[in-house]
Amino acid sequence: MFFGKLDGKFAPYLFIAPFFIIFGVFNLFPTAFMFHVSLHDWSMIGGNGGFVGWANYAFLLTDTKFWNALLNTLAIFVIAVVPQLLLALLLADVLNRRIRFQGFFRVATILPYVTSIAAMAIVFGQLFGRDFGLINLALDTIGIDPIDWRSNRFASWVALAVMVDWRWLGFNTLIYLAAMQTIPRDLYESASIDGASRLRQFWQITIPMVRPTVLFTVIISTIGQMQLFTEPVIFSADYSGGNQNQFQTVAMLMFDEARRLDNFGYGAAIAWVIFLLIVVFSLINVLFVSRIRGAS
Repeated sequence: MFFGKLDGKFAPYLFIAPFFIIFGVFNLFPTAFMFHVSLHDWSMIGGNGGFVGWANYAFLLTDTKFWNALLNTLAIFVIAVVPQLLLALLLADVLNRRIRFQGFFRVATILPYVTSIAAMAIVFGQLFGRDFGLINLALDTIGIDPIDWRSNRFASWVALAVMVDWRWLGFNTLIYLAAMQTIPRDLYESASIDGASRLRQFWQITIPMVRPTVLFTVIISTIGQMQLFTEPVIFSADYSGGNQNQFQTVAMLMFDEARRLDNFGYGAAIAWVIFLLIVVFSLINVLFVSRIRGAS
């Protein structure tokens, strides 16, 4: 009887304990240790060089490389995420209707997501080549001069945004599709009887019903974009992001400082600022969507 009560009382905690143990060991501890490193003059060869307090964070606020990397990250985020989520919504709406080969198209949308990021970045790096890239060859056929996608700042942002969209468009489409399939069909049938067009049904039924899912994808995309690393590194072939850091992201700067320049303390400070930026942007997204929901 006694053990039966104990089993009922503690069993739920025992079931969830493995997750929190692993989370604490591999997430909380490294995060806390990173904060400890950020308060010290730390290098791989010399180790802990002494406590410096908030000096790394103070230097970060005056570091032009950090502000340049932050601008690049936010610009690529805007160019990539906004059209990506809009296209994903429209594509999900199409896949939610009765069309031929529906199952094939639904599976095909997720294929870019399961493709290796490195392979994808290498292929797109060839497509955006200055001299022999297919993109420039296609532009040349319509009379547009070739673009140096790596040297031109805005062009490099666009190239990286295309890579990001190629990878994440199908993933977000399936998330929206799953949300749309929970909307009762009666709503669409009633709207059709009342004479509402497909476009009006989309804006007045679909969008309001999937709004929480949109918030989720915006937050996930924000987290992903603030950590954008693999695509620009392969596009650049190093951590510099071009000869003038024209597409170096904050995550690339963090690795550049920690690994190439052996400044672990400053790299850890950048890592913590990335974490704080993700929290701030996520809160802004939540507040923004809450305001819209309250207004409607």
